[in-house]
Amino acid sequence: MRRFVLLCMMLLVAVGCTNEEKITMPENAPDFLQEKDFASINWNDKAVEFGDRAIIGNANKSGIIGANMPSLSTQKWMWHLWGIEGYGITELTVVGYHRNTKTIQPILVDGWSIGLGGPANGADAHSSSSVKIPSPGEWAILLYTNGKYFDTLIYDIQE
Repeated sequence: MRRFVLLCMMLLVAVGCTNEEKITMPENAPDFLQEKDFASINWNDKAVEFGDRAIIGNANKSGIIGANMPSLSTQKWMWHLWGIEGYGITELTVVGYHRNTKTIQPILVDGWSIGLGGPANGADAHSSSSVKIPSPGEWAILLYTNGKYFDTLIYDIQE
């Protein structure tokens, strides 16, 4: 009997230790966001500077001018995406995900999405926006084009 009780207690501890906190989508979040997009974030794959324009991101995929000095104050960022066709009809959705609090929220001042313009600085499409990072810490910035996952940028924003 003692072995059975001990086995049950060990099983409860093991189950309790492996139960990860579930991600909760905000009510106003775009319908196409999926938990798997957040679960697959590689937090070690930090955004880096590339090119000659101080673009910070993932080379030849996505990057931002203005993110070289990220802060918690409202600031202007210029988004750059490679591999985009039909930029005049492409909508860029930007989703912020805080590593420690597991909160999902828009970081664009004017909502979740903006339209993309034409080529700039070697990228196939670009757009400018005002952003506001709500709290310090590690942030994954998930990018979607026309409702489809595109890329993730990882930034550590402390002040």
